[in-house]
Amino acid sequence: MYWNRLWLGLICPAVLAAPSFGVKFAAAARAAPVDGRLIVVVSKQLEGEPRFQVSWGLRTQQVFGVDVEAWKPDTTTLLSPETLGHPLRFTRDLPPGQYNVQAVLNVYETVHRSDGKTLKVPLDDGEGQNWSRSPGNLFSRPTVATIGPDSVVNLELTEVIAPITPPKDTKYVRHVRIQSKLISEFWGRPMYLGAIVVVPEGFDEHPEQKYPVAFQQGHFPFDYREFRETPPEGRLPGRQRAQAMHRFYQDWTSGRLPKMLVVLTQHPTPFYDDSYGVNSANMGPYGDALTQELYPYVEKQFRAIGEPWARVLYGGSTGGWMTLAQQIFYPDYFGGAWGFCPDPVDFHVFQMVDVYKDTNAYFDEGPFQSYPKLVGRLPNDHILATMEDFARQEHVLGSRGRSGGQMDAFHATFGPAGADGYPAPLWDPLTGKIDPAVAQHWRARYDLTAHLQRDWERIGPKLNGKIHVFMGTKDTFYLDAATRRMEEFLESTKLPMKGPYYGGAFVYGEGKPHCWAGDIPEGQTLTGHYLPVFAEHMRKMAPKGADVESWR
Repeated sequence: MYWNRLWLGLICPAVLAAPSFGVKFAAAARAAPVDGRLIVVVSKQLEGEPRFQVSWGLRTQQVFGVDVEAWKPDTTTLLSPETLGHPLRFTRDLPPGQYNVQAVLNVYETVHRSDGKTLKVPLDDGEGQNWSRSPGNLFSRPTVATIGPDSVVNLELTEVIAPITPPKDTKYVRHVRIQSKLISEFWGRPMYLGAIVVVPEGFDEHPEQKYPVAFQQGHFPFDYREFRETPPEGRLPGRQRAQAMHRFYQDWTSGRLPKMLVVLTQHPTPFYDDSYGVNSANMGPYGDALTQELYPYVEKQFRAIGEPWARVLYGGSTGGWMTLAQQIFYPDYFGGAWGFCPDPVDFHVFQMVDVYKDTNAYFDEGPFQSYPKLVGRLPNDHILATMEDFARQEHVLGSRGRSGGQMDAFHATFGPAGADGYPAPLWDPLTGKIDPAVAQHWRARYDLTAHLQRDWERIGPKLNGKIHVFMGTKDTFYLDAATRRMEEFLESTKLPMKGPYYGGAFVYGEGKPHCWAGDIPEGQTLTGHYLPVFAEHMRKMAPKGADVESWR
């Protein structure tokens, strides 16, 4: 390859002309050598910080990334023309012009897992696994530079992202954090779980009262965002949402809603902002840690009733999948699940990929041509992003599944650990080629529909009346097809020899996008609307003699 490039350079010097980036970090920022992922963002937005301008789809700015190991202060790392980037693949593809440039080092820590593997991973520092704002990461000040074919842009990491100030408890919102014995043993270091607990009016004044719990599942929550104590002023953007939040606060504090505990869980992992609430080879035993450590701790501390009928789950998207998975994998622990727009619940239709039959995750392939698989659509049906685009960006932001992105989260949650200890990806990040052995691992453990089909005789009686799914028929991420397949199986349980009928509900919003959660009346929040629904469900599920009145 070297001689080919040299020959090309001799006959056509412009072929090799490409900008490069030299980056070093100041000893004042970090004195010791460091491992991590060095990311350079090149933005056409000349104002602001480029590290906050990386998204997906057409709006994203350009990123380049490279791993560094034992990188020493004041030593330059060169991002060469061969360094991978996204959306443009190499620096030579960057058009000449003026750009806003910034470098970030996502710092990795070495861990020695209980499976004998030693990994270098980004640990969450209270931000929810996000390289652009994780405390302790290094970054340079934004630099506006004119970049041409032979430019060398020098950047210095002089800044350190500051620690996050924990939110303070209020009368209605409390925060807890515990060290998980199970997760700590798996990762070979202290690991923590947290929760945000919303307590009802009169909680402190009535220490004898016990309450049911609604576990709200979703991406990492920093604090509780559904309350607004004061009404919105003027006609600002988001006024309708602000009014709903204010109404919810009034209903909550006045006693017009059932007196329940609303619990938001915090369980970021080294690979994503949440664990998907299940045990996995790469994340560790998060499902057991939540149900055996965190939830019991919260229920004891906040006087929960502590019975399955008095626990429900709800959440949307990632939280929708987690809601259904925890109900299915722990059928005796929870009394009902409301999964809104869940991530793929059947891997025959993993968005637009058939995990079991397709050979490539990026393209539908014919004998002479191929069409890209989409990962999202806009309301006008224009392309939001392709699967290749989505996954390749993550590969640039973090090798070996360490981007903290959505596709890497799927690989880490559903897949086995590779020989090197990092997640074995379902598909090659550069070509999209699917590994059938990894696909079978996904099917055997995390395809929720397949799990129900295999084990319905045992778990069916435990799930009666507990599964409720809401989905828009025009879901932004093509998630409705997987939901239809799950519904088809569960409805088939009406037939003789299929076992008990599941007795739940699937509700579809015609033409609704991600994340439709039913016809919620204007002026209400999701939680404010569904708490009475949960309360009525609990009353029906409660055994004879249970207290179903005092908390109403």
